[in-house]
Amino acid sequence: MDPTGYGNLRARREATIWQQMNHVLRVLLFIAVWLLIISFFLPPYKKLQQNRAEIEQLQAQLNEEQTNLAQQTKKVTLLKTDPTYLETIARDSLELMKEGETIFRLETRRTEPVHPAKPGQ
Repeated sequence: MDPTGYGNLRARREATIWQQMNHVLRVLLFIAVWLLIISFFLPPYKKLQQNRAEIEQLQAQLNEEQTNLAQQTKKVTLLKTDPTYLETIARDSLELMKEGETIFRLETRRTEPVHPAKPGQ
C-alpha cells in the first residue's frame, strides 16, 4: 500500500472519469435512438400533412363545383318552366327580338384611359 494515499486517489479519479464517460455514452446512445425513431416517423408525418392540405384544397374545389352545379340546375329549371326567363335569355344572349320591335343597345364606357399621341410621332 502507498503510505501517501495518492494511489487510492488516482484510482478513484479514474473510476469517476469512467463513470462520467459511461454517463455521456448513455446520453449519446439515448439521443441516437431518438434520432433513429424520428427519422422513421418524420417522412410519413410530412406526407400525412401534405395529404391533409390536398384534401382541404379538394374539398374547397368540391364545394365550389357543387355551388356551380346548383346554379346551373336552377337555370335549367327556369329555362324549362319560366317563359319570361326564357324570353330574357333569348333576347340577351341570342339577340332575338319580337316582330316589329326595335332594340337599342347602349355600350358601356371604356375603363382604359385614352393616351394622347406624343408630339413628334
